[in-house]
Amino acid sequence: MVTNAGQEILEKLWIDTVEGENAFVELKKLGRESTVNRLAKSEHVVISDNRVKLTPKGNREAKKVIRRHRLAERLLHDVLDVGVDDMESAACKFEHIISEDVEESICTLLGHPRECPHGKPIPPIRCCKEGKEIAEKIVTSLSKLRKGQGGKIVYILTKNHKNLQKLLAMGILPGVPVEVIQTYPSYVFQAGQTQIAVDNEIANDIFVRFV
Repeated sequence: MVTNAGQEILEKLWIDTVEGENAFVELKKLGRESTVNRLAKSEHVVISDNRVKLTPKGNREAKKVIRRHRLAERLLHDVLDVGVDDMESAACKFEHIISEDVEESICTLLGHPRECPHGKPIPPIRCCKEGKEIAEKIVTSLSKLRKGQGGKIVYILTKNHKNLQKLLAMGILPGVPVEVIQTYPSYVFQAGQTQIAVDNEIANDIFVRFV
């Protein structure tokens, strides 16, 4: 099993060699020589003349780390509205603890994003190749549902704090089942035992897991 420090080395190598123009990275540039040596022993990297490059095994592991990191950035940015200054350090922590099942769930929740908030590619996996349309059927905004359709609220994505406070005060929370009763001229939906009317802007901000 690759340690957190080892994953960070693999991530650096991926960025510099797979995405960059370098065939290798100087050992001194990576630092943590003992960690690099352990990666060489586990056949994740090759060291030659104080130059380090990924092996096929290391490439696969690095790709996973890069993917988890950039998915975490999307989650923090798109759903949790975390600022850019705090996003990087938080994503670094997330990348080491996200399991494969959680990773797929996050990817589906976000609609299988292709890029991180910085515009860097997110390596796709099986769940992405099954098609983004499937994801859009699973999680979508309330405004895209037709009369009679429903699901459970997954999250509320808005920068309008007044709208957010209004929704929370009405009990519009993740996990609450909803059903659309009317879509025009305003959106009316059943949330638990309460009927609520909202405009298109607010309906766009409420995301539900479609059922």
